[in-house]
Amino acid sequence: MRQSKPKVLLISYYWPPSGGAGVQRWLKFSKYLSKMGWNITVYCPENPEYPSTDDSLKKDLHPNIKTIKTPIWEPYSFYKKFTGTKKGEKVNTGFLSENEKPKKAELFSRWVRGNFFIPDARKFWIKPSIKYLKKHLNEHPVDVIVSTGPPHSMHLIAKGIAKETKTPWLADFRDPWTNIDFYEELMLTTGADQKHHKLEKAVCDSADALLVIGPTMKKEFEVISPQSKIHIVPNGFDPSDQLTIDQVPLDKKFTIAHIGSFSPTRNVPLLWEALSEVCNENPEFKDQLLIKLVGKVDHVVLSSIQQAGLQNNIEKTPYLQHDEVTAVQRSSQVLLLIANNTKNAKGILTGKVFEYLAADRPILAIGPEDGDLAKLLEEVNGNPIIDYLNKTEMKAAMRKFFLLYQQEALQADHRNISNFSREELSSQLSAILTELINSK
Repeated sequence: MRQSKPKVLLISYYWPPSGGAGVQRWLKFSKYLSKMGWNITVYCPENPEYPSTDDSLKKDLHPNIKTIKTPIWEPYSFYKKFTGTKKGEKVNTGFLSENEKPKKAELFSRWVRGNFFIPDARKFWIKPSIKYLKKHLNEHPVDVIVSTGPPHSMHLIAKGIAKETKTPWLADFRDPWTNIDFYEELMLTTGADQKHHKLEKAVCDSADALLVIGPTMKKEFEVISPQSKIHIVPNGFDPSDQLTIDQVPLDKKFTIAHIGSFSPTRNVPLLWEALSEVCNENPEFKDQLLIKLVGKVDHVVLSSIQQAGLQNNIEKTPYLQHDEVTAVQRSSQVLLLIANNTKNAKGILTGKVFEYLAADRPILAIGPEDGDLAKLLEEVNGNPIIDYLNKTEMKAAMRKFFLLYQQEALQADHRNISNFSREELSSQLSAILTELINSK
C-alpha cells in the first residue's frame, strides 16, 4: 500500500518573496495540498530577477513545505547596461513599457531575447538544475514531479529528470507557450520559431500529463500533442484573502478599478471614449468618476486616457502587495476586467478574474464574446461580456452602474463561485496527482 503522504517535487521559478500573478497559482495549491497531507518540496532559484516582490504572500507558506534552492545566472545585468536601465530597477514582463517609445537598444534586446534565449532567459539554469536534482532525487525520491511555466525552462528541467528517475511528471501551463499574447513581439527568425515549437512539442509529448487553465487552452494543446492526457484546473481565489464590507467600506466616489499590469494589448481606446462621452453628457458623472489604475501602466494606455480628456479622473498606484490589492478590489464601486486583445484572447482566464468575483463587486468585462471568460461570467452572474468595439454597450453599462451608484444600490450578483475556491481546486488537483502516481 502506498504511503499516506505522497511526495511532490515542484519546479517553479516564481516563489515568495516573488510578487505578481506568476506565484499565486502554485503557492495556493501547495498551501492546500499540504493541508490535505501531501509533502511538497519546492525547487526555485536562489537569486532570481523578480519583476516585483510581495512579503504579504509569505503567510501562505505552509510550515510543512520544504524549499531547496540553487543559484541562477540570468542575462538581465547585461540587458540593463545595454538599455540604460538602472541596476536596482525591475524588468517588466510582457514587454510593457512606461517610456513613450521603446529605445532602439530595447528593441534589439528583445530580438536577442527571442532568438538566442530559447525558450527564455532562464535557459542557463536548466543544465545545472538537472545535474543537482538528479542527485537530490537519488537521495530523496518523490512520487511525482510538477513543473509550472512560464518560464518554460522549468518544463525542460523536469523533462531532464523525469524519465531517468522514472518519476511521473505533470507539466502545468499557467499561460501558453507559442500561443502566448506577446509571442509575435519576440521578432523571431524562422529557425528560432521552429525551435520554440519543437521544444514545446517535446515537453508535451514527454510529460505524463498536462495541466491547463481552461477549455480553449486544452484544445490548443490537443493540436500540439494529440496523445497527451490534458486536465483543466482553472485559477481561483482564496477565501482566506477576502475582506468584508465591514472591514473595507466602499469608496465614496464612483471608482472604476483596474488591478494589475495594464499592457497595450489590454488598452481599449473606445472605452475611454465612451467614458469621456458620458462625462460630457452628465457633469455629475464626470465629477464623481475616478479611474483607479493599480500596477504598472504602459504609456500607450495613459496616452489613450489623456487623449479622451480623462487625465484628471485617474489615480495611479504603481504597485501594491496582494493583501492591499484585495482591499482595493473590495472597496471599488466597479472592477474593470479586460482580456488581452490578442490571438489567444478566447483562452484568457487569469487569476484576477476569480479574485474580482470573490471581491463581490460589479465587473465591467471587455473581451471576445465567444471566449472562456464570457462563458464563465455567464455562468456566475449572467452578465454578458462587451466586445472591444462595442462603444454603445460600454456607455450603456456605465450609465446603468452610475444610476445604481447614485441610488446606493450598486451590488454584484455572483453565483456558484465557491467552485473556484483554491481549496476546492486543490482537491481536484489532488485527485489528478493521485491518479498520475497510481498509473505508474
